[in-house]
Formats: sequence, structure tokens, C-alpha cells
Amino acid sequence: MNTDQIFLISLLGILVVFFVWERWRYDLVALSGLLIATLMGFIPADEAFLGFGHPAVVTVAAVLIISRGLSNTGAVEIFTRYIKGTTSSPTLHVVGLSTVGGVLSTVMNNVGALALLMPVAIQSSVEAKRSPAVVLMPLAFGTILGGMATLIGTPPNIIIANYRAEITGQPFGMFDFSPVGGVVAVVGIIFVALVGWHLIPAARRSKNAPQELFHIQGYLTEVNVPEHSKAIGKSLSELESATEDSDVLIIGHIRGEQSIRGAAWREHIQAGDVLVLEAGPQGINKFVSALELELTGTQPEKEVQESDTKKTTGAPDEILLEAVVPPDHSWLVGRLAGTLKLRSRFGVSLLGVSRQGTPHRGRLKEFRFKAGDVLLLQGDKEQVLEVIGSLGCLPLAERGIQIGKSSQAWLAGGLFGLALGGAITGIVSLPVALMGAALGMVLFTIVSPRDMYQAIDWPVLVLLGAMIPLGRALEQSGATTVLADYLVHITTGYSPIVLLALIMVITMLLSDIMNNAATAVVMAPFSVAVAHNLGVHVDPFLMAVAIGASCAFLTPIGHQNNLLVMGPGGYRFGDYWRMGLPLEIIILAVSLPLLVIFWPLSG
Repeated sequence: MNTDQIFLISLLGILVVFFVWERWRYDLVALSGLLIATLMGFIPADEAFLGFGHPAVVTVAAVLIISRGLSNTGAVEIFTRYIKGTTSSPTLHVVGLSTVGGVLSTVMNNVGALALLMPVAIQSSVEAKRSPAVVLMPLAFGTILGGMATLIGTPPNIIIANYRAEITGQPFGMFDFSPVGGVVAVVGIIFVALVGWHLIPAARRSKNAPQELFHIQGYLTEVNVPEHSKAIGKSLSELESATEDSDVLIIGHIRGEQSIRGAAWREHIQAGDVLVLEAGPQGINKFVSALELELTGTQPEKEVQESDTKKTTGAPDEILLEAVVPPDHSWLVGRLAGTLKLRSRFGVSLLGVSRQGTPHRGRLKEFRFKAGDVLLLQGDKEQVLEVIGSLGCLPLAERGIQIGKSSQAWLAGGLFGLALGGAITGIVSLPVALMGAALGMVLFTIVSPRDMYQAIDWPVLVLLGAMIPLGRALEQSGATTVLADYLVHITTGYSPIVLLALIMVITMLLSDIMNNAATAVVMAPFSVAVAHNLGVHVDPFLMAVAIGASCAFLTPIGHQNNLLVMGPGGYRFGDYWRMGLPLEIIILAVSLPLLVIFWPLSG
């Protein structure tokens, strides 16, 4: 092994460590690695950023835009209607959600499929008086499994298909993944629905997550403003500034029968006004004493439920709504809650935050957001939904509004179908066909230009654009060949099927601790080098990487969908492997014989 190979392998190892550490975002880590390799001369400067124009990057971007278009028009709502009738038992409920999630993930990005179905899952759980923890993890796993079945279902498949085109001149087709990935998806969903959800810890399955996620009923209090109060003549913003140490959040201002909201938030306090506060007992006592207010009592639990919000706030259109912070999409990640100033800017109150099912009871303004956190927001319904969108979060309740028209749904489906038809028949390449469909959705106003850019998962694209040149440098330096030679050497005498299984296991483990797209970029050239060393076909090894890269079931950090359901489901980090480990073993057992049947090692 020469110095170039040692440097590149070491650099890759360092990147993996930073991916797992998660101190910095994975796109920034990958971009740093690309720049280091370029400055050190291992990647030519004029080729450093060619990865951003790679067909895999273009295809992923197009699929994300198309997914937004299908979502905007309500084209996928026909699937969600069937879920309503499957909630009679937990098993049927899980079967309905995970199956619909799996089917949607075959034709759209699996993160988008989860975002569409998660509010449905939570709402249907509430109606069935069942903990969302029973269905959310199976739903996340179902959407991941469904993505294995087609080329566009998940980024690893797109990466593997394009890498095959680079080394053989012919990419994998749209349904080349179906004989193995489709069967694996079906078997996996059956396991999740019949057995897997029982493996979720009973403490999570018995918890009524939407009501118990914040426990705010013990922290809402109304106070009267008497004639001698020091609050008289001050605005609410002035009160909040003057009493920062009390950590009290003023969430309502009532004068007679009228709620003072929105632009009137700077209205001056008058004697006889009522303030609605959210805080712990000590904070409320300090606040009341400092301003000489009068306690009227704590609100009963029923008055903090969404259906009774009017009683608490006096506002006919105000609601309580939870939202989850997604990985990579939200600018909230890393920010302090105190810097948002939602009340003064939008008339919306942040009542509480929850992480991994545990409500935060410290100083709210000092809470630093992470992906997977759940926010509880209060305010006018339309305003709250707008704020959730501007924050880059996902609402955890059905919006109750139909976006788009049925004609647009047919148009969106038609554009998508034309793109797939053109690619399958070879009239046009898949990246060009899908980008054409994405452009068509923008031109026909199915997706607005703003929506188009918001739909794209930029961190993933940056990750791919940075990792592709690094992967190519590893391959061209001979580093992947050296590593493959070593693996083949230590397994001398074993069947190629053993090496195939080993490649899949390594890929699974990497995917559980780092981004699945990065895993596919790293493992694709390595698997091909192993196949060449053994003198067998590369296709089964590439397919093994595609399957393994989508098997991120042991941890919440391996896949965005796992992290998205962590907060709303109240899961802990160690909950995932209970269902994920047997699922990965089943996938390994099912996929290996299918790989050698549909993609023979020789012949």
C-alpha cells in the first residue's frame, strides 16, 4: 500500500468518524473532505466539483421535486383513505400504514412518503385511542423498505445504478431492483406488521404520546390584573423583557370576552385584564409576586386539548399544534429557542419542546434545537401552519385543507408517467426524463418555484456531490483494490456467496451509523473490486450494496425517517434495534438466495 492509498483510506476513515459523531452536519464534513483531497492534489482542481453535475445528483433532485408535486396535488390521498378503516386492531393499523408507506415509497422519495403519512398515523392513533408509538416506527421502516423496490425509491439505488453505468456502460433500469428489493420489502413489511411492532418496548406502546408529550396542563395558569398591579400600562413585550428571570411565557391576553392577538400584542395592560401563563410553579409565583398579580387557578386538563383551546385563550380560531424538526431541512437545528421571538413576529407562542418523548422543563429560551425535537405551538390555525412551514418543520396533525385540484393530480401523475415511460423505453435517459417532469410541474404551477427549491434536500445533494469525487479518487488510486485483496485473502477458501454476505453486512453496519447515500458511494467501488478479485459478475455485489445501504434499522441516526418519528413516538435511541436487528437478519436471509438467482455470480 503506497502513501496515496494510505492517505485516502485514512481520510475516508476520519470522515466516517465525523459522520458518526454528528458534531457537524454530514454535508459539511463531506465537503471538507473533498477540499482536503483537492488541496493535497489527490483530486484535480478542475474535477473537484464535477460530482455536483453527476446524473445521480440530478436524479435525486428531480425525484424530490416530483414528490412535492404529487403531494401538493393530493394525488397520494387516495391511498391514505384506506387507513381510516384499518384501525380496529393494532395489527391491522400497522399493516395499513406500513403497506401504504411502502407502496408510496416505490414511486416517490421515502422521506416524502413518511412526511405525508406521519400526520395521518398520529391522527388515526388518537381516534383509535392508541399510542402513536405502535405505528410510527413500523411506518418509518415500511417507507424505507418500499424504497428498495425501484430505482427512484431511495438515493442508494440511484447511486448504484449510475455507478454500474460508469463501469459497464449500462445502468440498472427502473425495475431491475424489484425482483430482490420488492420481495425483501414485502417480507419485511409482513414481519413488521405481524411481529415487529410487538418488540417496541411496552412503556412506549402504552404511552398516549400526543397528550403526554408535554404535560402542559399542569403549567397553564390564568392571572388577573388588579388595579394596583405594576403591569398596568406596560405592553406584553415589556413584561416579558422585565421578567426574563422568571422563565414565564405569556401565551394569552384576554380583555372581557376578547382575546388580544397578533399585531395587538403590544397593547398596553389594563386593570381587569386576564393573562394566560405557561410555566412551572416557581416561575409563576415569581412572576405574580413581581408584578402584583392575582392567581385565578390552574386550567383543567381538558382545556388544553386542541378541541377546547377556545376556553383557554378566548380566541375562536386558535389551536395547539405539534411539529417535528426534520434533519437537514430546518434552520432551527442548532438555534436557541429564545432567538425565535415567534410571538412578537408572528403572534404564535412556543409553549414547549420535547426530545425523545421527554418534555423539556428547563428554561425554554435556553433550549437548543436538534433534529427530531417536537415543538408545541399555539396561535391562529393558519398562522401556526405558516410558521411551521417557514421554520422548515413538519406538522403532526392533518392540515384539513385540500391543496390543489383533481385535474392537477391527474396532470402530475401524467407527467410522472410520461417521464418513466420515456426512460423505460430508452427514448431519453432517466435523469433527463425526471428533470423534464419536474420542470413541467413548475411550468404548470403544480409546484411553485419557491416550493421547488424547498423540496430539494440540499444537504444530501452536497453530500453526494462531494463524496462522488472522493470515491472516484479512492478507486483510481487503487485503494479499493488493496482493501478488496485483503478481504479476499482473509476469506480464502470460502464461497463467493460468503463474500457477498459479508459485503452486505458491512454495508448494513455502515448505513446504521452514517448516511445511506454516503454508504453507497463508498461501498460500490469496493464491492466491484471484490467481485473482480473473485472473477465473478459485479451485478450481485452492486445489488447487495443497494439492499444493505437501505437497511438502516438499528439506530435512529442511520436514516432520516427513523429520526423523524423518534420525537413524536417518544422512542429512545436503544428502541430501534429491538425490531431492527431481527428485521436485518431476515433481510439478509431472504436477499442472499434471491441475489444469486436473479443476478448469477457466473455464467
